[in-house]
This record gives sequence, C-alpha cells and structure tokens, in this order.
Amino acid sequence: MANEMKLRREKTKKRIRGRVAGTPERPRLTVFKSLKRIYVQAVDDTRGVTLAAASSLEKDLRADLQNGSNINAAKAVGARIAARLLEQGIKA
Repeated sequence: MANEMKLRREKTKKRIRGRVAGTPERPRLTVFKSLKRIYVQAVDDTRGVTLAAASSLEKDLRADLQNGSNINAAKAVGARIAARLLEQGIKA
C-alpha cells in the first residue's frame, strides 16, 4: 500500500515537472502534505536552488497550531513562505 502511494506520487511529480519550471523571478512552488505536517519550498530551477522554505514543523508555528496538516496550518505556512519570498523581492 505505501509503495503504491509512493509510486503514484513520483509519477505525478514527474508529469508536473515536465511542464513546470521555476525561474528566479517566478519560482516553482512545491508542496508536500503528509497526514501530520505541511512542507512548502520555492525553487529556482535555472540554478537548482531553494529560494525559501516553510513548514508546519517550525517551532513558532507548531506552538500556534493544534494540528499541523489542516486548513489553518496551510494558511499559516502559506503566509510564512509568502513573507519570506517578499523579503527577497519575489512577488510572482
């Protein structure tokens, strides 16, 4: 069961990555949601670097959240990554 889920996730990832590429002005946003946590990264594929990252595992977010993978956690993590990207001057 777990192996099937992993294969399905990899297949979806490959299909999307064939069409989407991040640039320094408009990075690719990757989101991984497990049953307990949410992880987000903004990636510049031209250089192959992660520009910013956020997750529901961060101490200050974890203290505010009752559950790390619900809608409130997604909003908090989204606001955190947006703030970090705005600090770098990335608006798209």
